[in-house]
Amino acid sequence: MCRFLAYRGDPVFMEELVCAPCHSLVHQSLHAEEAKTGTNGDGFGIGWYAARPEPGVYRELRPAWSDENLRSLCSQVRSGLFFAHVRAATGTATTRANCHPFVHGQWMFMHNGQIGGYQAVRRKLEALIPDELYENRGGTTDSEAIFLAALADGLAEDPVGAMARTVARVTAMMAEAKVREALRFTAALTDGENLYAFRWASDGKPATLYWRDHGDRLVIVSEPLDRAEPGWQEVPRSCVLMARKGASASLECMDQALSRAAA
Repeated sequence: MCRFLAYRGDPVFMEELVCAPCHSLVHQSLHAEEAKTGTNGDGFGIGWYAARPEPGVYRELRPAWSDENLRSLCSQVRSGLFFAHVRAATGTATTRANCHPFVHGQWMFMHNGQIGGYQAVRRKLEALIPDELYENRGGTTDSEAIFLAALADGLAEDPVGAMARTVARVTAMMAEAKVREALRFTAALTDGENLYAFRWASDGKPATLYWRDHGDRLVIVSEPLDRAEPGWQEVPRSCVLMARKGASASLECMDQALSRAAA
């Protein structure tokens, strides 16, 4: 499983969260404590918003712990909303195009999890992506396919609903294909202003996700950056954490969104 971090708040240099803490994301790339794999060395990526509505992105194949460019960038880039992700591949190639986060226009998405038996449902999932979006499919991951399928299903108008509808469709495809493995969907999504974090799995065993909100700083992480710091809360299983512009962070039951999607 991968590890990731999302931040929204007063602008900070990315190194403050990505590199500096004792259990930073860079540290987690080599010494994850709450993942099935202790190392997440199959590439990494960072994405950030600045003066333009579209995010900047840097993705690389080398492990995060050995890339000096990552540390240099994080020491210079200051942002009020950014993502960072370290990858542990789950059956697809280790290529730059398969590294997270994925971007389309102003939208940015990253995922920790997998579609069980992905090859059995891959063609049906990709069929949900219209031609005008499929030309943006640069890699082969299930994560990117979910993102593009959700974009095609009204993500801009209803982010949580679009993601729920896509996850519900994939779950149905897996059942039809008699896939026994689980769909695990711990993910983060943003349009540059609003931030959404999902923690759900078809078997009730999603990957870990925590959040810490200090009013002007919301941090969402796979593992706390420093357990000595107060305020870390676990995102409950089967929930989505929403931080909309001008509003406090709130939680919604993902199962409710899935039920609406199936109706």
